[in-house]
Amino acid sequence: MSTVAVTDETFDAEVKNSDVPVVVDFWAEWCGPCKQIGPALEELAAEYGGKVKIAKVDVDSNPNSAAAMGVRGIPALFIFKDGQVVSNRAGAAPKAALQSWIDESI
Repeated sequence: MSTVAVTDETFDAEVKNSDVPVVVDFWAEWCGPCKQIGPALEELAAEYGGKVKIAKVDVDSNPNSAAAMGVRGIPALFIFKDGQVVSNRAGAAPKAALQSWIDESI
């Protein structure tokens, strides 16, 4: 399984109404740290398979979702479980740190 591109229109269906935990990555094409963690998130999406969904929201194309979540800087990562935020973090991190954070949160 790979990451899922989410828009303002699909945010509720893909994230809040998901039957598995969802990691949401708020990012932008011009953001260096966002590009650093992109490959790690793709790998994690494949490793978690159907147990965890990893969604990516481009803040330039989808400003409403970012605004609703209070995103002030990117990359901003949120974990949703049963439609609610259970954890969040900002900034880039190595794959192992991201995996530990996800495992602790779900």
